[in-house]
Amino acid sequence: MEELNNAVVKSSRNWIVALLLCWFFGALGVHRFYVGKTGTGIAQLLTLGGLGIWVLIDFIMILVGAFTDNEGNRLRP
Repeated sequence: MEELNNAVVKSSRNWIVALLLCWFFGALGVHRFYVGKTGTGIAQLLTLGGLGIWVLIDFIMILVGAFTDNEGNRLRP
């Protein structure tokens, strides 16, 4: 996570888009591709989102603002 003067840097990607992609296409890893995490997106695609468990964890992390993009910046509302 990047910090600048003790302030968390916000991602340029929209968190609501990531949340909706995770909800509707989470098993395909589309939300991970959206935030630039291609490697784990492919892993989710091949495992159907870790049989749903991985998707659920990602969904909760996006909801609470703890999910990060490929640069380590948090997706926040």
